[in-house]
Amino acid sequence: MNVVQKITAPGCGCDAPEHMKSLITIDEALSRIADNAAPIQATEQVAPGDAHGRILAGPVRSRAMTPPFDNAAMDGYAVDTTALSGAGPWTLSVSARVPAGQFPNLPVTGLSAAWIFTGAPVPAGADAVMMQEEVQRTGATIRIDRRPSPGQNIRRAGSDMAAGEIVLDAGQRLGPREIAACAAAGAAAIDVVRPLRVGLLVTGNEVRQSGSDHDRAQIWDVNTPMLSAALAGPCVDVVSVELGADNRNDLRRQLAKMSERTDIVITTGGVSVGEEDHVKPALGELGAETFFSGVAIKPGKPVSFGRLGSAFWLGLPGNPLAAFVTWQLFGTALVRALTGQPIGKHSRRHVITAHTIRRKPGRCELRPATIAGFDDLGREVATFEPATHSGRVGRLPQADGLLFLPADIDELPEDALVEFLPFCDL
Repeated sequence: MNVVQKITAPGCGCDAPEHMKSLITIDEALSRIADNAAPIQATEQVAPGDAHGRILAGPVRSRAMTPPFDNAAMDGYAVDTTALSGAGPWTLSVSARVPAGQFPNLPVTGLSAAWIFTGAPVPAGADAVMMQEEVQRTGATIRIDRRPSPGQNIRRAGSDMAAGEIVLDAGQRLGPREIAACAAAGAAAIDVVRPLRVGLLVTGNEVRQSGSDHDRAQIWDVNTPMLSAALAGPCVDVVSVELGADNRNDLRRQLAKMSERTDIVITTGGVSVGEEDHVKPALGELGAETFFSGVAIKPGKPVSFGRLGSAFWLGLPGNPLAAFVTWQLFGTALVRALTGQPIGKHSRRHVITAHTIRRKPGRCELRPATIAGFDDLGREVATFEPATHSGRVGRLPQADGLLFLPADIDELPEDALVEFLPFCDL
């Protein structure tokens, strides 16, 4: 229990010296992605309404102050509080009507008021707007029983944005909130990173299309539809999806061709050390550079990252859960790096375990987990399966994310504090 309570900052424990050897830690792998995958420079312009999910290529500045003039925050009457002498009540004549979209041509003077509507410019001379429900109107006059405060119910010019102010920085993903800010800033078009061109190569003689007939030594293809769905999004253009047999010459030709027309080549399978693992040897024959090959995690230890020509290569394991987990960890990080987004550990948070965990130590284990609620102290409680199996995805729909189980721990008690990474989409 004492060991568990020391986990107070991100870090799964798999960087202990006895676990290093030829494998690297999760954080080292992420650092190598960040160090080598510089953002692409190609950009394009889109209208704010077409920008959902895109990544900003440059800062957005406000073209003018917002709002551009003092305006009424609600329907009511614009008055000059300095003209209200004594204790009140006060009777004022209604001298003008100011709807939204129309600039007032008469000032408010003395004991006069302008009938004003939400968003309309405040007339000169007025320094407060009385809410309509707080005013008694009789014909062309109103009675005010309570003295308004200067500035009451007035939205001041420039109170939202100053002219030239940076509203959004480069690298931000554009969702409804960000698009609202762009539109308010007067942006008719937004510079965004062009979609990343991605190729997917799923290898294995045993793989057949899901639902098709296959013999007893073959399996249905999970990785192609799973990763195609994971790649679906406005910032990615999947230009090629192929199956590859366990043949080095054929794989070499497929990889060479795919790398010529993509920013990222993603492979599944063929990255371990068996005689039928041909992806890494084929890449070696093509002169690919490898930035890492093997990470101290379970599942997904063989995951690899490199570069072939102008394209980056991400080699995921063939087992579908391992492929999904390593995509969540490293695939999304690579996309973020190439589109100029930060890839830090900001999305990890701490949760507590719903029950005891017993496991074999040695590598950081990433176990799918479900957030079941909160304990009496307001901490999130995670439930999970008793073990992690790299080929099983039947329970994956019920999971919300991944628990980080420290490499050097063989048992964690109920209520142990552990890191949790929620699943994310592009």
